[in-house]
Amino acid sequence: MFETGSFVRVRPDIVPGHCRVPLYLKGHRGQVVNFAGTYRNPELLAYHKPGLPARRLYRVRFQQQALWPGYGGAANDTLEADIYEHWLEHESTENQ
Repeated sequence: MFETGSFVRVRPDIVPGHCRVPLYLKGHRGQVVNFAGTYRNPELLAYHKPGLPARRLYRVRFQQQALWPGYGGAANDTLEADIYEHWLEHESTENQ
């Protein structure tokens, strides 16, 4: 479980099949904006399975400059994505 404001890292794992986390976010550090609720796992639902156990979903904010090498936008531009808990790892605030 993650608290709003917690720093997290998206797991870099490459898995076969349906994956509900964008490849360009894997391995990147973000900050939890909020808890979005608990839902059946869409990675299992895609294969007509019940999607249980249900998974917690979080909205996570990423700095655009960290995601895209050579990003030419404003330094404070961000991207937000909804990411299920099983794709997130706790990240130390020391690595900011």
